[in-house]
Amino acid sequence: MTPTGYRPSLLRRVLRVLAIVACLPYISLKIVWVAGGTLGIPAGSELLEHRTLLAVANSISVLADIVVVVLALLLTQAWGLRVRAWLLAFPMWAATGLLTPIMAGYPAQLAVALLSGDERAAAASEPFLDDWVFAVVYGGFILQGLTLGTLFVLYSRDRWGHVWQGRLGELSARTSGPGVRAVALAGAVVALLPATVQLIWLSGSTTGLSARRAAERDPDFYVLSAVHLAFLVAAVVFTLLLVLRRPARLGVRPVLALAWVSTGAMGCWGAYMSLVALQPETDVAKQVPALAQLSYAGQMITGFLLAACVAVFLRRRSAEA
Repeated sequence: MTPTGYRPSLLRRVLRVLAIVACLPYISLKIVWVAGGTLGIPAGSELLEHRTLLAVANSISVLADIVVVVLALLLTQAWGLRVRAWLLAFPMWAATGLLTPIMAGYPAQLAVALLSGDERAAAASEPFLDDWVFAVVYGGFILQGLTLGTLFVLYSRDRWGHVWQGRLGELSARTSGPGVRAVALAGAVVALLPATVQLIWLSGSTTGLSARRAAERDPDFYVLSAVHLAFLVAAVVFTLLLVLRRPARLGVRPVLALAWVSTGAMGCWGAYMSLVALQPETDVAKQVPALAQLSYAGQMITGFLLAACVAVFLRRRSAEA
């Protein structure tokens, strides 16, 4: 039920404004590119080689950021309290999954660059985007993640706070039956492939990398590999803890939160990288090898399988409560 005279607190109104403002630079830049502009794209960038694909991809990106604006409004308006759970959960899970690795990876890349004294783009053999674009876009993503994430936590606490109360040992066996545990185990098995590939890349091997990617490895590459491996491990570990309801004394809230975030990161980024890898490429040096494609697909499948377990848990736990 929607509370009579519902009015969001000052904190929520401020967070809503910040979330929307954080989207504006990204949306504006993408609209310029869709219109044919080259702001932030240096001459000779590979982005200019595929104008049609660039326009389509940027149009989708604009729609995705508009979804963030809608979510910021939904989480702070009275009508948002009446939205069906599944209609909110999926876009919020996807937004969390896409933004969290950037929130973790970009600051880590900056820190490594600062400590090592290396220029971030020094290893690039071809221009891609001006440096300021990364700062503006990723800075906006981080602000979106912080504000939208906080709004979702506040909203969820008000609407579904009962779902994550208690400890794992207090959960009923019905929240995760044999079928859910089997799916979680299947996700863990699938995760072995992408985890192995990430470990191979972190060890310095070029197996599964395109010739160009292998030649352009830099600290950023290793930071991203480490971030993806960390989220992959977290997705498997915390989903298994949730469905096995062990260790009994561990609180439901942190386990559920980490399973939600990490499964989203794997599912959504795996899907995104799979789509990128499947794009036609005539330059042999840029073609993504089959092993890398399998790794991205493995991340996606792992994320979706484990997220399904989390979804079933939430539905059953909510029904019980």
